[in-house]
Amino acid sequence: MEEKKVTDDVTSKTKVILSTLWIFVVLNYLYCDVVSLMDSNLLQQYLSGTVGGMQLSQGFLLGASVLMEISIAMVFLSRILKYRANRVINIIAGVLTTIVQILTLIGTPTMYYIFFSAIEITGTIAISIIAYKWKHIQH
Repeated sequence: MEEKKVTDDVTSKTKVILSTLWIFVVLNYLYCDVVSLMDSNLLQQYLSGTVGGMQLSQGFLLGASVLMEISIAMVFLSRILKYRANRVINIIAGVLTTIVQILTLIGTPTMYYIFFSAIEITGTIAISIIAYKWKHIQH
């Protein structure tokens, strides 16, 4: 019985850590976006509908929304999913969002964007590593 309690404690703590890391990452994504609205050069591009030569079409905005929703959903899913699904989905979502964030650094990003990206990438790598190393004790 004691082994089951230890397993449940480890699982609960890991779920809380993963969920909290997703909250941390999402808040960094959001505040980076807020700061970018204070960047007059970037704000002008947003208003024109083209940023860095890329058209901000409805399709692009939908794609960006889906990517952001992955991280937002992981806050909740990390708390409720059972071990196996939780571990696999956290690894996949962590790796995917890490790759996407790295790809957004192509071009000439601003200093504040690089700063936030470094934090976000560190967070999503940490999520992937914690989920990968998460072992479930069978009883």
